[in-house]
Amino acid sequence: MKNATSLWITALALATTLSSCEVVGGIFKAGFWTAIILIVLVVALIIWLMRRGRRM
Repeated sequence: MKNATSLWITALALATTLSSCEVVGGIFKAGFWTAIILIVLVVALIIWLMRRGRRM
């Protein structure tokens, strides 16, 4: 029983001291910018392939 109590105390201490919202916000910001960059690259590739196809 003592082990379970110490586990709960540790979990509670970590939950109150760590700011998970900041971590999740950072992950979403990184994911957002990665997605924007990938979309721009894919659109540029499609435009380049279309222009290349017209020349041939």
